[in-house]
Amino acid sequence: MSLAPKDEHEAQIQFALERGIPAILSVIGTQKLTFPDDAYDLIHCARCRVHWDAQGGKPLLELNRILRPGGFFIWSATPVYRHDDRHRSVWNAMVNLTESMCWKAVARTVDSNRIGLVIYQKPVSYSCYKNREENTPPLCDRKNNLNSSWYVPLSNCISRLPTDSKGNLHSWPAPWPQRLSSKPPSLPPDSEEAFNKDTTHWYALVSDVYVGGLAINWSSVRNVMDMNASYGGFAAALIDQPLWVMNVVLIDAPDTLSIIFDRGLIGMYHDWCESFNTYPRTYDLLHSSFLLSDVTQRCDIADVAVEMDRILRPGGYVLVQDTLEMINKLKPVLHSLQWSTNIYHDQFLVGKKGFWRPTGGET
Repeated sequence: MSLAPKDEHEAQIQFALERGIPAILSVIGTQKLTFPDDAYDLIHCARCRVHWDAQGGKPLLELNRILRPGGFFIWSATPVYRHDDRHRSVWNAMVNLTESMCWKAVARTVDSNRIGLVIYQKPVSYSCYKNREENTPPLCDRKNNLNSSWYVPLSNCISRLPTDSKGNLHSWPAPWPQRLSSKPPSLPPDSEEAFNKDTTHWYALVSDVYVGGLAINWSSVRNVMDMNASYGGFAAALIDQPLWVMNVVLIDAPDTLSIIFDRGLIGMYHDWCESFNTYPRTYDLLHSSFLLSDVTQRCDIADVAVEMDRILRPGGYVLVQDTLEMINKLKPVLHSLQWSTNIYHDQFLVGKKGFWRPTGGET
């Protein structure tokens, strides 16, 4: 997933989304990124101006938190390959910080244009942590090992390695594409049946109803969002389509985002009573399955509809599965935005955004 702050790199994120590549607005500043622990297999930062050693190394410790044990960080920036005093000072600070975090530098090289990079690897066991001369930065308390990163300040500690219910360290997920349908390492034993049912349910619904059974031109769809993704079954069922899916896990729902990443899918936490970190008109299709009943207990359905209108491209679709009562509440709001809508089987609403914009005295 591509990340960049709004202030400097907005065009890059917009270009990525236009190409049908996952991207969001985000920045490593004072708060944790909205991802679970141990999510990414590899993190890459080119022409990277992040001060990784700031605040005692909190920005790099945040990368360590979201990087899977054994995962890699590829860093390409001037301190890697320039040797004046200023860059050498930054490089030395990075060396000290990565060594204190037990990251191993597995490669350092320079290409034909004299641009350099270094590749670090996160440890897969506690042996290095235990053998450090100084316990700095310290390991995080076990009580802080929960996958909670919504409006949470950056930590100054090393996140603990993931373990199963018996205390055994997690193994690396199965290779792609087996990992998509195999048992995720982070799946609790008592959730295995629910996970399998969810996978079967979405493969059947997507095949029998969504693709071909509704008035959706899937050939025009590249960027998709599942607004309440659960285990990621909807995205998994679309895996053969030429598109990508942003899986959103609600902050007040069961935390399944680690399971989604274990499957080789991507996603983030979000609260639909707030705006989503993307530009207007960046998604081709938004999918919602029994989301609105929960969200509208905390905010107005019109607020959610307006946000959907903001992030959906003209000509894009909203596919809502919900009770007929909730669909009938959403339908007039979409009509007020000049959308067209159709209802199928008394539980599916397909809305299509038009090219209408207010003119003259319209408000």
